[in-house]
Amino acid sequence: MNLNGTVAWVVGASSGIGAAVARELVSRGARVAISARREAQLADVSGGRMLVVPADVTDVASMAAAAARVRGELGPIDLVILSAGYWQQMRATDWDADSFNRHVQVNLVGMSNGISAVLPEMLARQSGVIAGVASVAGYRGLAGAEAYGATKAGQINLLEALRIRVAGTGVHVTTVCPGFVRTEMTAGNDFPMPFIVEADAAGRAICDGLERERTEIVFPARMAILMKAARFVPVRMWVALFARAVRDPGRSRDPRHVQPSAQPPT
Repeated sequence: MNLNGTVAWVVGASSGIGAAVARELVSRGARVAISARREAQLADVSGGRMLVVPADVTDVASMAAAAARVRGELGPIDLVILSAGYWQQMRATDWDADSFNRHVQVNLVGMSNGISAVLPEMLARQSGVIAGVASVAGYRGLAGAEAYGATKAGQINLLEALRIRVAGTGVHVTTVCPGFVRTEMTAGNDFPMPFIVEADAAGRAICDGLERERTEIVFPARMAILMKAARFVPVRMWVALFARAVRDPGRSRDPRHVQPSAQPPT
């Protein structure tokens, strides 16, 4: 995919991965629109180089209106990057149903709303790329990420099913699964984050993968290998491995301290 001249809409671009991708797209010649709820932060990211379109991913009408504005001002959307996300650690000893529901609304329903806003027009044109930012946290269950990981697994499944459904239509679906990325949402994590990369590096990795028309973009390489291999670990062995970490007397018994857990896309 040649990003030069492409009309790209980045959802969840007020900070972190989304902001980094938007900046990288501009540097590669794309015409970029950015959306999120935080208009002031969007303006900072834009620096006058992007179309700022505030929107709430949890509101299907808001997303539809935002997509219509992007098309009206920049033209048909060639590429949408759905990177809005929510992250909060879960505690089995104090289950937070409201937090779980927020994960579902932002991460999973939000991605659906983004797809709804662009897919009909892309199908009609028989052209377009939908890139959804999930996470390696969706590959296996991770203590502390019960809500986040569940929604990331849901996103991975959603994108794969959509890819099958639109095969041969001219619409391409890309799944992006980052490992740990240094963003404002990972700044408060109190556990080790191996192989962590800077947001700018994540933006370059995503744009490189889009240019190469990758179906799946997973980075950094060492985290990709680790988490892909983890999918083949038997369930009983996986549980025993992490249960042992909880029982380790040298560690806190607070379930928030069981790791690894993966970063949220911004």
